[in-house]
Amino acid sequence: MSTQSPTARIVIDTERTIAPISPLLFGGFAEHMGRCVYEGIYDPHSAQADAHGLRRDVLAALREIGYTTIRYPGGNMLSGYRWQDGIGPQSQRPRRRELAWQSIETNQFGTDEFLAFCKEINAEPMLGVNMGTGSIEEAAALVEYCNAPIGSVYADMRAANGHAEPYHVKFWCIGNEMDGPWQIGHLDATDYGKKATEAAKMMKWQDPSIKLVVAGSSNTAMPTYPEWDRIVLEACWDKVDYLSMHYYAQNLEDDTASYLGYATHFESHVDTLAATLQYVKTLKRSSHDVFLSWDEWNVWYKDRSGKGNWSEAPHLSEELYNLEDALVVAQWLNVFLRKSDVLKIACIAQIVNTIAPMTTRGDELLKQTTYYPLMLVSQHARGTALDVLVQSPEYETQRYGMLPVLDVSASYDEATGQGAIFVVNRSQHETLSTELVWQGTAPSEISGGYQLAGSDPKAVNTFEQPDTIIPQAQPAITIQDGRAIVSLPPLSFSMWTYRV
Repeated sequence: MSTQSPTARIVIDTERTIAPISPLLFGGFAEHMGRCVYEGIYDPHSAQADAHGLRRDVLAALREIGYTTIRYPGGNMLSGYRWQDGIGPQSQRPRRRELAWQSIETNQFGTDEFLAFCKEINAEPMLGVNMGTGSIEEAAALVEYCNAPIGSVYADMRAANGHAEPYHVKFWCIGNEMDGPWQIGHLDATDYGKKATEAAKMMKWQDPSIKLVVAGSSNTAMPTYPEWDRIVLEACWDKVDYLSMHYYAQNLEDDTASYLGYATHFESHVDTLAATLQYVKTLKRSSHDVFLSWDEWNVWYKDRSGKGNWSEAPHLSEELYNLEDALVVAQWLNVFLRKSDVLKIACIAQIVNTIAPMTTRGDELLKQTTYYPLMLVSQHARGTALDVLVQSPEYETQRYGMLPVLDVSASYDEATGQGAIFVVNRSQHETLSTELVWQGTAPSEISGGYQLAGSDPKAVNTFEQPDTIIPQAQPAITIQDGRAIVSLPPLSFSMWTYRV
């Protein structure tokens, strides 16, 4: 607890709400890229491997984060992927030259292994269908393989592979980044909209209960953004349920002040696409709603390696994350809560080794700096997002102009009375004494919390020094007359829980 006069103020009202927080905001993405699958999720030769070849240490770390959904199998590789290659006896599966990442794909891990993996970590699977080299018929066949009762060719194929009961996979992505010229089978918006519409029809005829994610713009710098999104949505509005959005944050200029202001860009991205959704819904005179699925997001700029030289599980894009990266990730999660009225799914890309919060080396596992904000928000953000009033000093950035020093989100679960507050102090040098104020019914104390902080924005965790940047437990704080004062060190992410 701080003894300084407060220089910032956060006002919380549990009755001033934004929207229910979708549990699927805390999802991950696993692609057959680099070492995400092989030597990450699946490593039968490791001492960490269980009877199915899954790494026990990776499973435990994924469970600790609490991932609610996992998107699979891609990503760029999806647009050239034959799902039939990854089913049946492993000894009979073909080795393929995987063109997106120029690697050798052994297909030892495929659809059935992925669905078993999701069950192990209690995550909802989100499967992608190939809209590059793949056909709408093949997309519908994969839905049949996963979800149909036995008595037809693909359902019987699943049963023959040892899985008589349907998987009931609910969430499906219709292709990946089809706006990108780098994509295998790239289509323009009109052609993709037509193909996605026909794929959606067949897929939902196989199983009317499924929810479909249509591919949106692959990033905000695309010259076709957001026109691509409008054209595609106009083509298939009533047949899909979510619009995909992707973005990777960068600090190529080594401008920490601007980099820590990235939440401004994230919010603008959501607002632009939310307006596009509203426009198309009105244009269509539709009662159907489409929401946003931010199913690829992360920091990615230090290691952009993407060519595997035709090797198995090459070391590709193995980003080493530092403190400032963790603070950007924390702000991204704050934006998810603040935009929970329209954003319903989010998947960090990826979950292990390849641009991931954790990485393996032999039989060891390292939790990177970005692991911790993801874990803390996923574990504690429950119920409804709150519309928080923040009064904060400002600081200057070259990229975004003047910005508030504090970035804040909060949640409250009426069923349990449990609330949580999440705060990033973007200042690189100043500790901020901050007053927390409850309007309406106030708790008697802050039960405690955690703080992730450091003096060097470039500080990293390594296998040799894994605890350089880790959360430090915070003590309980008494609340008097609905107010408490907390101290926010520079370059910090803090979270507190309370019960009303």
